Amino acid sequence: MRILLVEDDMLIARDVSLHLERAGYLVEHARMGEDGWFLGAEEEFAAAILDLGLPGMDGLSILRRWRGAERTFPVLILTARGSWQERVEGIDAGADDYLPKPFQMAELLARLRAIVRRSHGQASAVLAAGALLLDTRARTVTVEGLPIDLTPLEYRCLHHLMLNRDRHVTQLELTEQLWAQDFERESNSVEVLIGRLRRKLGRDLIATKRGFGYRIDAE
Repeated sequence: MRILLVEDDMLIARDVSLHLERAGYLVEHARMGEDGWFLGAEEEFAAAILDLGLPGMDGLSILRRWRGAERTFPVLILTARGSWQERVEGIDAGADDYLPKPFQMAELLARLRAIVRRSHGQASAVLAAGALLLDTRARTVTVEGLPIDLTPLEYRCLHHLMLNRDRHVTQLELTEQLWAQDFERESNSVEVLIGRLRRKLGRDLIATKRGFGYRIDAE
């Protein structure tokens, strides 16, 4: 799952990026406001973490431009200023949540998980598909109560498919969400990954529709 982090404080950015990557996310970081706006406008992300006090273009201007361009990914705002007027302004501009600095990393991760779930119509932290359960807090997967050992890449793939159960997910979308842009991979990497998940979870869990992509099918 690919996350856009727009933060000019390099110490905060490194700390947040490290914890996000440990939690299984891919992180694209932008320090300048214009760079963050461009990435969010042109590329696909599961969510964005956006600082308000940025050089060049401030966070609220970025957010308004994204929403004006119908970029609907969830946005978690970070700011060193925590007045209620600013929170109202950010939410009215299209933010999904708000976290004042300083913050605890566990809270940031919890709020990020929550806005991603809500953006996909999921209220619970545990995603279910038949006998398959994926706990987004503990990052565990079980089938009929039995734990399934997945690699971080396999977990990210299954998580994305579970969040998008209502539609087919293309190979291109999975490629964008699972691998960094500069990571060298084989042309059949997605097919190989789906094959490994089917062997661990059951052949019928992930259906393929030619020309459309992959979809969780546990009915």
